[in-house]
Amino acid sequence: MDLQSIFLKFALLGAGWVLWVLVILSVVSFGIVVERVITYLRLRAPFEIVSEKVRGFLRDDDVEGAIAYLDKVPGVEAGVAVAGLREADRGHAAAEEAMFGVRKRMRLVLERGLAFLGTVGNNAPFIGLFGTVLGIIKAFNSLKSAETAGFKVVMGDISEALVATGVGLLVAIPAVVFFNIFNRWVRQIITNCEALEHIVLAQLKGEPIDEAGDEKKAGDEKKAGDEKKDKT
Repeated sequence: MDLQSIFLKFALLGAGWVLWVLVILSVVSFGIVVERVITYLRLRAPFEIVSEKVRGFLRDDDVEGAIAYLDKVPGVEAGVAVAGLREADRGHAAAEEAMFGVRKRMRLVLERGLAFLGTVGNNAPFIGLFGTVLGIIKAFNSLKSAETAGFKVVMGDISEALVATGVGLLVAIPAVVFFNIFNRWVRQIITNCEALEHIVLAQLKGEPIDEAGDEKKAGDEKKAGDEKKDKT
């Protein structure tokens, strides 16, 4: 038996199994959409209010108060800021690295399932088209075998085959729509995280240095002034 005969037998199975594949993809996509919507709503936080509160705490040098406040706030932004504030005593560089690491890790959490939605949105029409091709092959084989009423037979089979393309589009369109919506939400959350990081770092970098640092700076300035006078 040659390869062409094997494929013909496979094609004669029709598009029924392809429709079941599309139904399964649709159910999984729907589950991901529901789970993502619940996750994003749960992580939602009033960013403007949170940023102003954090800025107020840090201007008063109340790092512990900022951490206590952020621990009660839901959302990725609060978790990122807390990671940096817990490292504030080690300097702004350590705080920046801590926030960067948490933000990268949380981005993976936010994007969970989106690759599947994108894949379904891009490939479901092709899966449906594949089912249509199989159905057309089956239809023409039926036409070949039918001695009477061949036209009606082939038209009926082709109409059934085109259902696969329609279902493929029906599965793909919602997947693409929600994929784009969720990507926009992720970008917004990450942008808020970066903005809150800058607020935290700006306050940490703007902290006054200690008395020893003031004395050292004053001594360096005096030494530089004396050297300048000696040169003149």
